[in-house]
Amino acid sequence: MTEADQQLNIAITQEAPRGKPLLDDEPQTLAELFIKAVQKHRRPDALNFKRDGKWRSFSSEEFMTRAGHVALGLYSLGLRSGDKAAILAANSPEWSLADAGCQLAGVIDVPLYTTLSPDSIRYIVSDSGAKLLFVDNLASYERVSGSLGDFAALASLVFFHDDGGNVANAMSIEGLEERGRSLEEERPTLLAELQTAGSANDVATLIYTSGTTGEPKGVMLTHANIISNVIDSGEKYTFSAADVPLSVLPLSHVFERSAMYLYILNGMAVHYAESIDKIPDNLREVRPTIFVGVPRIFEKVYARAKLNSAEGGRFRERIFDWAIETASYCARAKEDGRPISIIMAFKHTLADRLVFSKLRDFFGGRLRYCITGGAALSDDIYLIFMGAGIPLMQGYGLTETSPVVSSNNPFEVKVGTVGKPIRNTKIRIASDGEIEVSGPGVTPGYYNKETATLEAFTADGWFRTGDIGEIDTEGFLRITDRKKELLKTSGGKYIAPSPIEGMIRSSRFVNQVVLIGNERKFPAALIVPNFEMLRSYAKHKNLDLRTPSQFCSSPAVNDLMERQIESKTEALAQYEKVKKFVLLENELTVDGGEMTPTLKIKRRVVDEKYKSLIDRLYEEN
Repeated sequence: MTEADQQLNIAITQEAPRGKPLLDDEPQTLAELFIKAVQKHRRPDALNFKRDGKWRSFSSEEFMTRAGHVALGLYSLGLRSGDKAAILAANSPEWSLADAGCQLAGVIDVPLYTTLSPDSIRYIVSDSGAKLLFVDNLASYERVSGSLGDFAALASLVFFHDDGGNVANAMSIEGLEERGRSLEEERPTLLAELQTAGSANDVATLIYTSGTTGEPKGVMLTHANIISNVIDSGEKYTFSAADVPLSVLPLSHVFERSAMYLYILNGMAVHYAESIDKIPDNLREVRPTIFVGVPRIFEKVYARAKLNSAEGGRFRERIFDWAIETASYCARAKEDGRPISIIMAFKHTLADRLVFSKLRDFFGGRLRYCITGGAALSDDIYLIFMGAGIPLMQGYGLTETSPVVSSNNPFEVKVGTVGKPIRNTKIRIASDGEIEVSGPGVTPGYYNKETATLEAFTADGWFRTGDIGEIDTEGFLRITDRKKELLKTSGGKYIAPSPIEGMIRSSRFVNQVVLIGNERKFPAALIVPNFEMLRSYAKHKNLDLRTPSQFCSSPAVNDLMERQIESKTEALAQYEKVKKFVLLENELTVDGGEMTPTLKIKRRVVDEKYKSLIDRLYEEN
């Protein structure tokens, strides 16, 4: 253990007991959150980013000074309290500067996923009435410019990493800050006036849902919504200014946005990942203690580790499988409160040396918490990571709840659940199994959609999540599926697709799976294989298969997949079991339109895109 790691452990051990307020005087607005956090934690390395091969830093004072100038720059362009500014960019310190500048000025920011289609961006910019667009660079703007050309309301463009070239009404963020500095000289008290003008119930941000079932809706989140959720969800953990997070999920995702506020409030040294492809390198460089991600990230890490073992030969693969079984057994025993025998403890120590230590090293070797949400986490992945000494905590929430509703934590954790409700939040289960939520984090409604807002709430004011779940006797929440995604067979049986998809996806040969069968005689599945694992399998079986097309049409591979499905779903009721399946050559992607930016399957899109294939599948039966 290095001296830095020892200091980190000492700082965390000496931390105040869980539940102590993060600040003596809790902020009422996000502007106050930034100001109070910087006053309490004056860090020289508040925001860290890698450019030109080197890690660089913003101090907390520099961040706040620049954010203030952004706020005044927005004011100089005519934006006032309640106006909208959209942000279309990847994670970077500039993204956070734009956000903080908007909050200090009372401007409502509208985050946009960089993977959204131009048509989706056009819809959101139009619906929100954004007057200004922050954008990464000229290339990012040119991708969507054709959709934005005729919006009179969108009067200004601010580039993070360009000067805007010949684009009309465009400037760099440095140019915006320069306008702010000039205005500060003319009106030195204006920034303070703007910072104190807002109230807790003002809308802080407008976040558009991914639209898995239809047109995106703008979720209005107030300052009170976000701050209460940050503080109440943070109470579940023992965070410290000594913690080091790596920001990976897009800041346009409310989960990562909330996490960022939590990092800043606790005075952590935030590090921005360079890109998705660079995450493994950044993990080794930063060696984070906090890592927030969606389940897909952890599934891919496990799949890569499994592939590496397979490529190392049959002996290494068997060692890996044995270690994983040991991890799962020990994690399950700990969950159940069962003692671990001396022999099993020895096996775990040996497995740790051979396999688990390498898995931990992938994340940098000093993780205290991995926090995941946004989609279902399989029990197998949870047990493997926990047994390997990587504390993986699953939670549950929605954009409309700011976002966290419940969460496991190191003090209270239960496999297969998303934990207990966070402080000040209540949940209940409706007669049809739908989860309903009440609390300070719940949105006041959808922007420009009064009917949708009324439909989202019960008569007594509880928010309808659209998710199906149950609360066990200990108060832990278990999610079983999406209400709108339940399949109903032609025989009248209801089937929850997500748990079945999770079972099938636990096979090392499966990358993605979508269950189908609504109004059909039986459930079937569209499966995207893990082609890397299949190549290893083909080599082992001396099969001359090279391309995705060859793999998908191979009788041997289809037979393998059928056996995998049967073994993974043997505990299901007969009417729930997959009777037919088809292998897809191409992965389902955000760019392809089959997935949301938060990596949820758009079932309606998949059904439409593969309709002829699905029809053929049932005709063959």
